Amino acid sequence: MTAGVGEQVTDAELAARFVRDPELFTLVHDRYFRDIYLYVAGRLDAQAAEDIAADTFLTAFSGRDRFDPERGSLRPWLYGIATNLVARHQRKEARHYRALARLGPEPDAEGHENRVVTSVTAQRMQPQLAKALATLSRGERDVVLLVALGQLSYDEVAEALGISPGTVGSRLSRARTKLHDVIDQEAVNG
Repeated sequence: MTAGVGEQVTDAELAARFVRDPELFTLVHDRYFRDIYLYVAGRLDAQAAEDIAADTFLTAFSGRDRFDPERGSLRPWLYGIATNLVARHQRKEARHYRALARLGPEPDAEGHENRVVTSVTAQRMQPQLAKALATLSRGERDVVLLVALGQLSYDEVAEALGISPGTVGSRLSRARTKLHDVIDQEAVNG
């Protein structure tokens, strides 16, 4: 959509028109989705980024009639929505870890003689580990989970989070110290 030959419609013009013609909101999506996705992906994992970027535009579309072009352009408005959704996602994740920490270990069912010792230990440690993970900062938790669950190297973690390998190492070191302080070593070793 252009205002004239070779002229791009400004955000203010677009905002004024998409209130009357909701189909024009696809231009907002096309113009800003990639930027919003990359911003969210820099703060969360790729799957969450995809969902939150999509939710950002759903929220913006739902509230398009409340957008005031006098207060600013579409770009910061969309980033503000995305930032709020990222924060909500992080609070939900932290609540999840705290809830896991409150759970006791599942009782062992009889007749499981073939259980591997590490599996039993992991099951017994789940609440304590979840509680320990909840004590970490988001950055530390991201690094620990990428190394432990994703089996990523320091360089891969650095690339995934957009930080230096040295920062990965220092976050991992701080996280290990915190985890060691929180986790009961006697429970780990039996």
